[in-house]
Amino acid sequence: MDEIEVIFYIEGLGNDKKVLESALRETAESLKNEEGVKVNYVNVEEILEDPENELLPYSGVIEAGITGSLDALIRLAIRYAPAAVEVIRPPKVEVESEELSKLLGMVSYLMGGLMKQFGPLAAYPDLSELPKPRIGYEREEIEELIIGDRNVLYRFVIEVFGDDVEKAQEDFAKALHYEGCRINKIVSKVQGENEGGRKYILVATELLSDIETMFQLTAKYAPVAISVIEPDYVDITTSELQGILADIAGFSHELVMRPVKKRIMEAKNTEFKLNP
Repeated sequence: MDEIEVIFYIEGLGNDKKVLESALRETAESLKNEEGVKVNYVNVEEILEDPENELLPYSGVIEAGITGSLDALIRLAIRYAPAAVEVIRPPKVEVESEELSKLLGMVSYLMGGLMKQFGPLAAYPDLSELPKPRIGYEREEIEELIIGDRNVLYRFVIEVFGDDVEKAQEDFAKALHYEGCRINKIVSKVQGENEGGRKYILVATELLSDIETMFQLTAKYAPVAISVIEPDYVDITTSELQGILADIAGFSHELVMRPVKKRIMEAKNTEFKLNP
């Protein structure tokens, strides 16, 4: 697989300038010692202060130039959760379908670990108000979507708990359509029940979407199984690479920042109670 050169912009926030400076230095040193990638440079920007932000007035940015494989860069995007990612080169990367399936499996595993700690990512409006999506496409339509629209055909399996198998499948189908997927096949199977009587359900699908949506879904749902069916080789452009890395980093950042956001909200609520 081609090496990819990127710039990570990692943002730090805090209410204590010295603590934030120390945290940024530690992060910079950690980046410099990363194995499996070439760290071209690491710059720690000067800490800025926003007097109007009473809770987190200090902010700082690390700019890191890194060269490595897509596999390694995805791991770093999840670990360091950069606020922005810029891809310098190459103009595109060609990935074989089996290798792409392994990359998606890695994303599922790593994001699944974060969601066990911090909670789920997928959230939608009232699905009952959304129309039922079309399910099933002719072979000619699938080929046109793959060749003409650069879609990927892939299998995607998740596990859910619910009381009604049919409703669980219908809701998931609506959620997939909301995300921008086309559903070629969908089937559900009850695997068991918990002590409360809720059913443990596997929902298996065959989907068509662009590659960015495929990575977004994988990061949001951490599927128990995912495999690319077609095409045999997928070309990923610079803008798509940038979108994939930025999306994954954004999801990771959202999860790890939840405890901080919770403390901020608790502080605001306490301030409101003390100053009615």
